[in-house]
Amino acid sequence: MKRSRMAGFTLLEVLIALTVLALSMGAAIKAASDYTNNQTYLRDRTIAMWVARNVLVRFQVEKEWPRVGERKGTEEMGRREWRWLGVISQTEEEELRRLDVKVFALDSEDDDAPISVLSGFLVKPN
Repeated sequence: MKRSRMAGFTLLEVLIALTVLALSMGAAIKAASDYTNNQTYLRDRTIAMWVARNVLVRFQVEKEWPRVGERKGTEEMGRREWRWLGVISQTEEEELRRLDVKVFALDSEDDDAPISVLSGFLVKPN
């Protein structure tokens, strides 16, 4: 009697194929996770920049000449609360002041790592 050769896979071949599949799926899941995290970070940076621009424009259109020092506040944008810190400093020009706006997530306690920073200038109203 002749032994017929089976046309199936051996257990070793199946295990190797499953190992390769598991490694490639792990890499695909990690790439998708990194992509999602990056999108969240970019969304937060974009919204934080909009908050900083809103604060800067609000100071620029006010008729009041702000004193040198710090101002703090919160703003809602993108269904989220943001905390901002504005630092007003005097420039060499008497009628010009610099405003640096730093924006943080409301739940963030770290004032050394703002999500967004924007600088602008304020002109003394006539």
